[in-house]
Amino acid sequence: MFVDFSTIPNKAPDYDLRDLLEAGMHFGHSKSKWHPKMKEYIYMEKGGVHIFDLAKTAEQLKLAYNFIFDLASKGKKVIFVGTKRQARDIIRKTAKEAEALYIAQRWMGGMLTNWDQINKSVKRMNEIEKGLGTGRFDGYTKFERLQLEKEQGRLERFFEGVKGLTGKPDCLVVIDPRKEKLVVAEANKMGVPVVALIDSNTNPDTISLPIPANDDAVSSIELVLGELTKAYAEGKKSTK
Repeated sequence: MFVDFSTIPNKAPDYDLRDLLEAGMHFGHSKSKWHPKMKEYIYMEKGGVHIFDLAKTAEQLKLAYNFIFDLASKGKKVIFVGTKRQARDIIRKTAKEAEALYIAQRWMGGMLTNWDQINKSVKRMNEIEKGLGTGRFDGYTKFERLQLEKEQGRLERFFEGVKGLTGKPDCLVVIDPRKEKLVVAEANKMGVPVVALIDSNTNPDTISLPIPANDDAVSSIELVLGELTKAYAEGKKSTK
């Protein structure tokens, strides 16, 4: 989905390239695995590995910060998605701190393209949680309550971070769109813009706003998610 990011007000900080370097954001994949359409973001090749142009990475990160800040300031919904092992805990921590929606365990197919069905599961999860918390199920047998708790646990595996979602989100922030192909495909089909931390082995054409950098290093993921969840929190705060 096309978005003119140049028209969005600048709220982002100036990023010190040394911080990006220390986070290991400059390391791409080996030359043999690269996607040619990432060429504009590559600075050089060293030892058979592509090195990102961190000035361009910083520029894209600023655009992403401004976009997320702007969406949050308008009350829009953003979902942070990262299900790979390195990203899960970081997604949960940073999104919770920003009071943002997130998916860290597994993207359930149809989240965007079959929302009516997914919404039933989210509502069911919320109903069980509320019922267990208010004592609504106190009259049930021990076995029946145990079954409800198990059902709640299964639903929370997939939907714990989107309890407050009531419809199509306005943006997805994705860590490693190559791994999250289904997420990106659904977003493109439904016209939902995607901001993504994207490595040198991935086609950027399906991403509305690519942030070219190492998407495997924990430090790189932490920096990007830290900044974008901060943008979301600050954007929400600006409306109060």
